[in-house]
Amino acid sequence: MSTRNSTHPLSMLKGFGLVTILALAMACGGGDTSTEGASTPAPGGAPAAPPTDLITADQVKLGEIDPGMVAKGKELYDVKCQACHSTGTNRVVGPGWKNLLDQRKPEWIMNMIVHTDAMLETDPEAQAMLEECLVRMPNQNLSVDDARNVLEFIRSL
Repeated sequence: MSTRNSTHPLSMLKGFGLVTILALAMACGGGDTSTEGASTPAPGGAPAAPPTDLITADQVKLGEIDPGMVAKGKELYDVKCQACHSTGTNRVVGPGWKNLLDQRKPEWIMNMIVHTDAMLETDPEAQAMLEECLVRMPNQNLSVDDARNVLEFIRSL
């Protein structure tokens, strides 16, 4: 007679925890933990060129924090970003957002949000983060306005 009981509450809890962790990892990065191809060459062997529509510092005007933009950015964070980013300094899958502007320029943050794939393919800082985090940030298909709202939320932290 076996003494192992697979329906024991502790066994079920461990199984649930494992499923939850796997689901979060897949939701944040499609399950791809490979860093190979982070700078995948374009067809013909040439390195991929950065997009021509990158957001520049001239396009990002920062003034007083706008509470309306913060609220919109928080809504986007709750739906699209919270699974992988914290509002503290701790890393979940991706980096925490508190004090992020001490480390990154506003236009770089917005480009990571809007041009995620291109940044991961061409930007050395984005590629270094990919090597550190080991999970490719998924493109959330956010607009420039959405990215600006998220940036405002980050500024408010």
